[in-house]
Amino acid sequence: MTSLTETQRRAVFNKVVSLIDTKFMGADVDTGQLREVHESAAVRAATCEAFETAIDAVLKSLGTSHTGFFHESRPRSTGRVAMAATLTRVETNDGPRWVFQDVHPGGVAAAGGIATGDVLLRVNGEELEPPAATPFRLGETYELTVRKPDGSVQHPRLAIPGSREKARPIVVPEQVVTARRLADGIGYLRVSMFPGVLGMDVARDISRAVKGLATERLVIDLRGNTGGGIGCLRLMSHLCPDRRGVGYSVDRKLARRGFDKEQLPQFDRIPGSKWQVLPLLLKFGTAGRSVAVFTEALGPQAYHGRAALLINEHSASAAEMVAAFASEYKLATLVGTKTAGRLVATSAFKVGFGYRLVMPVARYFTWQGTNLEGRGILPDLEASFSAAASWEGRDQPLEAAVGVLDTERVKRAAGSSG
Repeated sequence: MTSLTETQRRAVFNKVVSLIDTKFMGADVDTGQLREVHESAAVRAATCEAFETAIDAVLKSLGTSHTGFFHESRPRSTGRVAMAATLTRVETNDGPRWVFQDVHPGGVAAAGGIATGDVLLRVNGEELEPPAATPFRLGETYELTVRKPDGSVQHPRLAIPGSREKARPIVVPEQVVTARRLADGIGYLRVSMFPGVLGMDVARDISRAVKGLATERLVIDLRGNTGGGIGCLRLMSHLCPDRRGVGYSVDRKLARRGFDKEQLPQFDRIPGSKWQVLPLLLKFGTAGRSVAVFTEALGPQAYHGRAALLINEHSASAAEMVAAFASEYKLATLVGTKTAGRLVATSAFKVGFGYRLVMPVARYFTWQGTNLEGRGILPDLEASFSAAASWEGRDQPLEAAVGVLDTERVKRAAGSSG
């Protein structure tokens, strides 16, 4: 793309500031001060990259998650979204390095042969050491240099696909739901993200996986889950038999006016077909981002009361909705590390000349009124990722989750025998 003129850059900057002033849902912003601090750098930027960096600085000053600024022709994404994999800082024989932590099946990293525990050495031949990170351009190919646990060095080429959506730079793995049986009949369900606004496909896949497992004990793995849409409701609905409040979001206008969560429009069913979408559009078309969410009342499951939920510092957004719901109603034992604390409702806006702005427009609360943004969710049992254990082929947090279910079974057996 060609660089914008100063007049065009000013127009985009003004549009961004105007939207922050009228739509942003977060701490109050002094837009006058924002202009004073950032306008010159944005308007006088000599290149597209410098202009985007200047607008990124504006968004960073808002102090919230889920902000973004990108051009439709050059969308950027974090590594965890682009590769369907997360990284963590580890002291290795190569010094401080990024190590692959959550590598999701069906994602770009997994397809390139990368596995949990692989040490990232270089990207496109350039050394990459923490805290430096590389934002990936969607639609481009990168050559990584990684060290395997056996000491060998490999050079996987990762072809990052383009985004399916113009409004948001997002990469959806070919498979986001996987399931298998662990030892002693424990079911294992892993969900890497909740793609889609209504989540019809992921909801269907979750239900099929749960039915196929047919288990009395279940581990649900949301480690590294980047979030997504309301498809997470299906997972929450499989955690309890009845209809109950999950949480609610309110936009800026309603929050200032005051509201009763019981009077908000209620969403309690993921449509099973495209024909069921139209009634939802009619029901929620004028509600904006203010809505109350309830579970779908799918009925009892054999594993109810016998579930463990794996979370970590990379579990964000809709994954945190699930974790908070399970925690508030004591439906599963949370195992892992504190979640990311990135949970807001966002919208994407066109701001001119191919640029788009993404920012929070509503605040989400659990049914008990907890706002998770910037706070995250603590596990019931702390269990951190261990690179050393992964190099031995072990998954310590998963072992801890299985241990929780084994201990609970022993306690129930002892109680029934007594």
